[in-house]
Amino acid sequence: MIRWMIVIFLALMLISWFTPLLQRLGFGKLPGDVRFRAFGREWFLPITTTIVLSMVASLIGQII
Repeated sequence: MIRWMIVIFLALMLISWFTPLLQRLGFGKLPGDVRFRAFGREWFLPITTTIVLSMVASLIGQII
């Protein structure tokens, strides 16, 4: 259980570090990524970006 918590924590840290780089590359602005305002706050659901990045990670995992 603690191993999964560490993996999730490290994944979230990596995502937060690479977010500016990915945004410069165009991720987060793909068709299917949803931005909306609700309750006085802007919400962002990167559906297409998540699918593309998981496919890339899967391909890398299969190659290695």
